[in-house]
Amino acid sequence: MSGQAPAPVPTDVAWARRRRALAAFWRDYRANPAGLYGLAALLLFGLVALTAPLYLGPQQLSVIHADGPVLAPPSWEYPLGTDNFGRSMLDLLIWGSRMSLAVGLLATFVSVALGALVGIVAGHFGGWSATVMMRITDWFLVLPNLVLAIALATVLSRSVATVVLAIGLTAWPTTARLVRAQTLAVEARPYIERARALGGGHAHIMVRHVLPNVMPLVLAQTTLLVATSIVAESTLAFLGLGDPTVVSWGGTLQQARAAGAVSSGVWWYLVPPGLAIAAVALSFTLCGRAIENVLNPRLREAR
Repeated sequence: MSGQAPAPVPTDVAWARRRRALAAFWRDYRANPAGLYGLAALLLFGLVALTAPLYLGPQQLSVIHADGPVLAPPSWEYPLGTDNFGRSMLDLLIWGSRMSLAVGLLATFVSVALGALVGIVAGHFGGWSATVMMRITDWFLVLPNLVLAIALATVLSRSVATVVLAIGLTAWPTTARLVRAQTLAVEARPYIERARALGGGHAHIMVRHVLPNVMPLVLAQTTLLVATSIVAESTLAFLGLGDPTVVSWGGTLQQARAAGAVSSGVWWYLVPPGLAIAAVALSFTLCGRAIENVLNPRLREAR
């Protein structure tokens, strides 16, 4: 019939549903002031890190070309003072944000990807394979993450990739446990049985049905793990296990310790990178808690 409206395209319907879900998520997220403060701080840190190459060059960070006064206190010319090589602490702080944020995000991606894979596979298949994977997960859980990361960073070569792997390979068990529990809950729903009855294989069920339902939990866990990863990267760099050729907040603290800034009272060498690490970790934690409140109905009802 000519007057009949055309049938909606399935892809258009799916995208409209996603847009409504995102709008509802943002509406609930805005109701959390702490989450908004954390998001604003992260956007500021991200903007500073991305635009750093536009106004900072290699000579400003080079030890050889440094021409400023050594360990000078904050002044109009050097707002955060200088280090023991005469470099501006403000320049080091800005450039160090690139490495600290990059390592934190990459290590979190490795950790969350590994944990989600183990959790989904263990929750879907069950049986002896799930028992073995969960016992391995428990073994990693009882080990101190920092000690294991230090051991890996000591054995492998000193590089950024080593730090990423050392953090990512030690922080995944918590994600695996959470994702497995969520996978078991999803697998118990009726539409999973219908998918199996219609011939859906293991890969189809895990990718098309289980993964979308555990993604909100993975997203919340990711934002919380980034803060832990940034602190772990700073700790490894502070202990001298990072790449000495790159500038990071933890590396700056390690250089300050080696230069005797603590005993000399050169607080401007220690305080800025320490506060930056704390601010970024707090911002990610605030965002993670806000996302968790939005995605978890029980936490929403408790507010």
